[in-house]
Amino acid sequence: MADAHANTGEWTCAALTQRLVRYGDMKPCYNAFIDCRTPGSEAKENFTIIGPGVSENPAQHVHIAEPHGFNIGGARQPPGCVNSQHSHDTAEVFVVHSGHWRFDLGEHGQDAQVELAPGDVISIPTRVFRGFTATSHADDASPGFLWAVLGQDNPGRVTWAPQVFDMAKDFGLVLLENGSLVDTAAGQSVPDDIKPMAPTSPDEAQRLTRMTDQQAQSIVWRNAAVTGTDVMPVIGEDAPLGWDHGFAMDRIAIAPGDGLDWDGSGKKEVLFVDRGSMRIKCNDGEIELQQGDTLSLPADMPRSAHSKEGAVAFLVYP
Repeated sequence: MADAHANTGEWTCAALTQRLVRYGDMKPCYNAFIDCRTPGSEAKENFTIIGPGVSENPAQHVHIAEPHGFNIGGARQPPGCVNSQHSHDTAEVFVVHSGHWRFDLGEHGQDAQVELAPGDVISIPTRVFRGFTATSHADDASPGFLWAVLGQDNPGRVTWAPQVFDMAKDFGLVLLENGSLVDTAAGQSVPDDIKPMAPTSPDEAQRLTRMTDQQAQSIVWRNAAVTGTDVMPVIGEDAPLGWDHGFAMDRIAIAPGDGLDWDGSGKKEVLFVDRGSMRIKCNDGEIELQQGDTLSLPADMPRSAHSKEGAVAFLVYP
């Protein structure tokens, strides 16, 4: 998407709205991955908000294709719905927006487990098998939503645990060497010029990193109390999750009736409203962001936000 702003470099509300993905307008994909028909996984929704993501379905809708140096996506799942064991070669970070979740680490999800609640953040190191399940809490059967950040403009492909390939065969899904998914149950055929991807071998699986429960707790940032208007580093140098991700993340809190101006990183940034609502100043007015909305902030735009009711948001930047 091209930068559609005035020649002066000043951003209008209309131009900035083109960089806004509202929670209610997100378009899900129900068959984004090879495990989408495995019992217990068939109800998950995958979202590609900014960047290509790692979806294996070429029909996955990408809301904003413009490169940012990282990708933004999301997963929405009802309680009991499972995302199967897999790993990535770039950073993967989740913000728990709604629901409660259990993350299971290891080839079979038995090396370590960690439970997360709304407002928590987990950063899973590269080349670690991970899966996650939306869990029920206080008789709440509503789907939970994870907002996700993947490192780099091209985050590569998913490496699935060996058993995921075995389960997919029973439901007519074939993953090709180029990373795309073929649905033979829907009448699609494996093309003659592209081979099916070889399942992850036991030796390959053993070469991935394994984590203990104690190590799993160290990759989680627990939701901190909001005491006023402040900016709290979560990922980045001198932040609680301080190893190299290729991007940084801050939690921004704005007290009711207050506002916040901040200096941008000099590059495009992405703002996700986790709680409350806020208004972002444009050169000709303001646009309002509601809970769950994602906004791409252009590099040359001054950052100014205020909130009548109070807001908590996460800001990602290179």
